[in-house]
Amino acid sequence: MSAVAVRIRAARRAVTRITLLPLLLRAGIFLSALAGLLLAYPVEVLRGQLLLVAPVVALLPAVGPRRIWPTVVALVTVGGWVLAIDGYDRPVALWRLLAVAAALYLNHTLCALVAVVPYDAVVDPALVLRWLLRAVAVLLGTMVLGVLLVELAGIGGEQGLLVVTMAGLVVAVLVPALLGWLLRRR
Repeated sequence: MSAVAVRIRAARRAVTRITLLPLLLRAGIFLSALAGLLLAYPVEVLRGQLLLVAPVVALLPAVGPRRIWPTVVALVTVGGWVLAIDGYDRPVALWRLLAVAAALYLNHTLCALVAVVPYDAVVDPALVLRWLLRAVAVLLGTMVLGVLLVELAGIGGEQGLLVVTMAGLVVAVLVPALLGWLLRRR
């Protein structure tokens, strides 16, 4: 039996055995990836071929969350953001920036959860609810801190921007240090 036939048989068996909660989580991965792509790219690009390609690209991490696809979708989304800002001179809107960041984070955290949950597992909904509540808490905290830092940047003109950049650097160093300390404390 060829390798292709074995893969087709394994895919057919996986489709018949998948349970509802892992399927819903994969749908969440697809929707968050698609939302990130649609929010990041400029409308001029979306009118063309990308509107047809975006759902296919968003489907890749839902099908293969353990593979390279979540990273590819994140890079394509960030590339779309950079293209919109630099190539199409779209102004940076705070709501769009926060929405793209939230979609990227939600996609990332759902891929992490689905990567460890087998497709045919019977999962307690409380586990998923706790996971999603934690993700929402992280998103809200990040958004509040981000808005505060943006407001601080406007206070001091160019000097205020330097202060916010340094504050962001301090946060970027302290968060991994705190997480490392929490892991060692166990």
